[in-house]
Amino acid sequence: MKWIERAIELILVSSRWLLAPLYVGLALSLFVLLYKFGFQFFDLIWHLPTASEADVIVGVLGLIDISLVGSLVVIVIFSGYENFVSKLSGEPTWPEWMTKVDFAGLKQKLLGSIVAIAAIQVLEAFMNMDKQPDTARLSWLVGIFSTFVGAALVLAVADRLGDTGKDKER
Repeated sequence: MKWIERAIELILVSSRWLLAPLYVGLALSLFVLLYKFGFQFFDLIWHLPTASEADVIVGVLGLIDISLVGSLVVIVIFSGYENFVSKLSGEPTWPEWMTKVDFAGLKQKLLGSIVAIAAIQVLEAFMNMDKQPDTARLSWLVGIFSTFVGAALVLAVADRLGDTGKDKER
């Protein structure tokens, strides 16, 4: 019976490698974001002579939005791989955070990025109010943004309380 238990454990532990192709796919998705960024950047430059200040701000916010999503993908790739698949060796030129993001840090970074992305969406909608007045859409965006902010605050408080409990145990 012991060999059956060992075989099951080996299969379960080895199954983590099934995540590796998913992280490679996420890395390749950065090319999609790069293409979209380049397209929006050149579109912004092309329309710059006739664009209003609000149009330029919304265009730049769109570029920031894509950059934040790309950063979020990189965080998920490295912290997910490090936490669930295998330890990264850590080259001297790699950023220090790359091999030091634990699951709690990943949650905070993910939610922080999502809040920033949602804030940009709200700001873009607000900046476009003169062209497309859609108060219902803006209300939904503000509501969703507020929900993300509330979730981030609850998560931060829960993590803080969890850390306090760990400190008392030591």
